Amino acid sequence: MLRYNTQLKTLPLPEYGRNIQSMVDHCLTIEDRDERNRCARTIVATMANLFPELKNGGEYDHKLWDHLAIMSEFKLDIDYPCEVIDAGNLATMPEPVKYPSVKMRYRHYGNSLERMIAKAAEMEAGEERDTLVKLLANQMKKLMLAVNSDGVDDSKVFKDLAELSGGAIRINSDELKLHEFKQAPQPTNKKKRKK
Repeated sequence: MLRYNTQLKTLPLPEYGRNIQSMVDHCLTIEDRDERNRCARTIVATMANLFPELKNGGEYDHKLWDHLAIMSEFKLDIDYPCEVIDAGNLATMPEPVKYPSVKMRYRHYGNSLERMIAKAAEMEAGEERDTLVKLLANQMKKLMLAVNSDGVDDSKVFKDLAELSGGAIRINSDELKLHEFKQAPQPTNKKKRKK
């Protein structure tokens, strides 16, 4: 009779696989404490061999012993070489991260660009402000090209700039000519032949 993984119990840490879980289950059945300790050290060494690239981390061994405790459902009575995670710590959830809910007029420009435009609008007129405004307008054109590949008219960028600055920054399309950005060619999946 065939046994499918879907019919077996769910693994607490599936990255180690069923064979390691079987070893942990076997270790739980060993009655002699010294033999159980030896078996647990062997299991941890086997777990370390599965992910050799992670051995450089300082807390790597500690993490493996934590994983052994989790896989045994904290029932393994052995002499742990370090303090392992408490079962209660696994059930606690971290505090939810509060994301800023910023209202953007034009999503393709992004919140950072809108904040920079507001800063530029507060600056005194002069060479520094003019340079910043020119950089912002060119960035706006580049961002707009990402969503509109047919092309972008400079006057549309200047209109959006005036709107986002609350009318503080007004540029005439005769005064400033923005860069002409070309859309990058789409990569092909064909491999080049070696000559």
